[in-house]
Amino acid sequence: MKAVIVSGANGFVGSALVHELLKNDYRVVALDQAGCSGNLPDDERVIFVPCDLSEMVLLKKKLPEFQYEFFFHFAWIGSVGPQRADTAIQLQNAQWTVDALRAAKELGCRRFLCAGSIMEQESLAAAWAPGSRPGPGYIYGGGKLIAHMMCMSVAAQIGIELVWPQITNAYGIGENSPRLVNTTLKKCIHKEVPTFTAGTQNYDFVYIDDVARAFLLIAEKGKPFHSYLIGSGAARPLRDFLMEMKEAVAPDLEFSFGSVPFTGINLPLHIFDTSRTEEDTGFKATIGFAEGCRQTIDWLRLLEEKKK
Repeated sequence: MKAVIVSGANGFVGSALVHELLKNDYRVVALDQAGCSGNLPDDERVIFVPCDLSEMVLLKKKLPEFQYEFFFHFAWIGSVGPQRADTAIQLQNAQWTVDALRAAKELGCRRFLCAGSIMEQESLAAAWAPGSRPGPGYIYGGGKLIAHMMCMSVAAQIGIELVWPQITNAYGIGENSPRLVNTTLKKCIHKEVPTFTAGTQNYDFVYIDDVARAFLLIAEKGKPFHSYLIGSGAARPLRDFLMEMKEAVAPDLEFSFGSVPFTGINLPLHIFDTSRTEEDTGFKATIGFAEGCRQTIDWLRLLEEKKK
């Protein structure tokens, strides 16, 4: 049985990938902070090892001796919330990612994959746009971009295959963050009018089950030292997505556009192209945005009921 390592395994994307790995008969060594294992399945093929990011340099001493295929690195402090704009934390995340890469080499992993982000593309565009005044969220994107560049160089030096998937915007059952889809669906449940920018900026969303499947396909079939975008393959202006959500889950609720200022970077549609991912790995998203929103809002309603 092939063995893999997943850091941040109890998180939204990490735990979804663990389930996908088990479906494909992998043994999983799951890393997360002590006490953070509630999202992991009760399966003898899952071995939970408590591990802080600061302990990545000691990882070889902590893990069982298996022949490891892949190291999936999802652990990242401050992906949402105020720490997203903390320069010290985001720089430290980049160093911890390099530490995880080196640990993967020491453990004999064939390749290392990190959860990259479309924010890398936005941050790069924001840095070079004349007169740009990037918002604090771009500090997180900058951290991902720094980690990406450093890992490419280090991986080439130490002799391990690096593959870098970049997620557009994952959403779905299991997410508890205050990001756009979750926040909007919760407002729909409570009949509150959600407010947005004009929604003209290009966007993409991809359901969590598709994200997990993409990560495994990229690990198995992706080319070393390539980046692969994980998206729906149907990027379009944000307003189009939100109107699709409205029709699917709250057709009688008003959605208000234009009252929130947009201060980000509007990436051209070609940046969201997933053709390389499809050609090299065979991945294609299967869950449409409307269906994904219906599944997610049903789950959020169940959570609300349990709180009563």
